[in-house]
Amino acid sequence: MSELKELTKPIEPDCAIGRVSRMDAINNKSINEAALRKAEDKLKKIDISMEHIEDDNFGNCIGCGEPIPIQRLLIMPGSLCVKCSRRV
Repeated sequence: MSELKELTKPIEPDCAIGRVSRMDAINNKSINEAALRKAEDKLKKIDISMEHIEDDNFGNCIGCGEPIPIQRLLIMPGSLCVKCSRRV
């Protein structure tokens, strides 16, 4: 995440790069900002999951209450079960 934060710093208007290169840098900055938001969101979900790991209903879908496979929880912490995620 620190690398993404570095890549999303503002691009100085007086930076000595060509117009096309500047447009490319601005586009890359937007892509990196989206990746940073996604990484921050995943970290937030991991933190929330860790806070509730001792709860009796941890690992159950908040939509239907059915258990969520551990592989799904590892890949997408804080997710719904497959059935409920299809409804959303």
